[in-house]
Amino acid sequence: MEKNAKIYIAGHRGMVGSAIYRKLQKESYNDLIVRTSAELDLRDQQAVANFFEAQRPDYVFLAAAKVGGIIANNTYRADFLYENLCIQNNVIHQAYKTGVKKLMFLGSSCIYPKMAPQPLKEEYLLTGPLEETNEPYAIAKIAGIKMADAYRAQYNCNFISVMPTNLYGYNDNYHPQNSHVLPALIRKFHEAKINIVPEVNIWGSGTPMREFLFADDLAEACYFLMENYNEAGLINIGTGEDLTIKDLALLVKKIVGFEGQLTFDSSKPDGTPRKLMDVSKLHALGWKHKIELEEGIKLAYQDFLEKHS
Repeated sequence: MEKNAKIYIAGHRGMVGSAIYRKLQKESYNDLIVRTSAELDLRDQQAVANFFEAQRPDYVFLAAAKVGGIIANNTYRADFLYENLCIQNNVIHQAYKTGVKKLMFLGSSCIYPKMAPQPLKEEYLLTGPLEETNEPYAIAKIAGIKMADAYRAQYNCNFISVMPTNLYGYNDNYHPQNSHVLPALIRKFHEAKINIVPEVNIWGSGTPMREFLFADDLAEACYFLMENYNEAGLINIGTGEDLTIKDLALLVKKIVGFEGQLTFDSSKPDGTPRKLMDVSKLHALGWKHKIELEEGIKLAYQDFLEKHS
């Protein structure tokens, strides 16, 4: 990407988009185009068409999406499917119409079949049924990958798709019901510590295994792939390392400084038993994560304290 290129970051206020924005600023890109959802509703086809026609970006990072944890995904099934399809349909199509040089579509690890072999290789896409609780979101994301590939095949557009693992970091969502597991744990343990609560109850059995990547590492990988990757299909972005939810909870408990007990409510859903990304494709290209989990959680907790306490 040329230093004077116009780069549109869709979703710049979210955790992922804001990390990409900071990375591009650090790399001395100064023509970054951003719009809040109040300024540009990406679900509105005409509004997106007008925006692309007026701005004519050279490059697009599509990090805007309606996202949430297991409860939100399962509760707002229609919203997750409809709104995500609208966002990506509008942005990808207008990127083609206005001659964008390259677009990156960001998906999610939930696109893989629930019982796919571990670790998850890119070719496992569409080889089995999805996890029921987040199926609508996953189907929208799969449609986005296939759409990027279809525009590449039919119109020769350089549109690429990346699949990040579970993310956390600055500007995360700490909503009590709609957040992902790691920020939810940070909030839970912090509130328990402040209110001197004797125990914290964790959803599920604690046995599912999850992988976590710091959002600023994701931004580094996205920048690297924008410069070095031009293929159809998708590429995983992760650490290639995972741990149980119980071990994650113990780590967050230690970092937050909560002194009480841990209990697990196994009547609540666990979700997929394991979700570990195979990142050999990414490593072979020459990129590896830098921020290890304990360091990353400390940075995220500091950010939580500054913004939410």
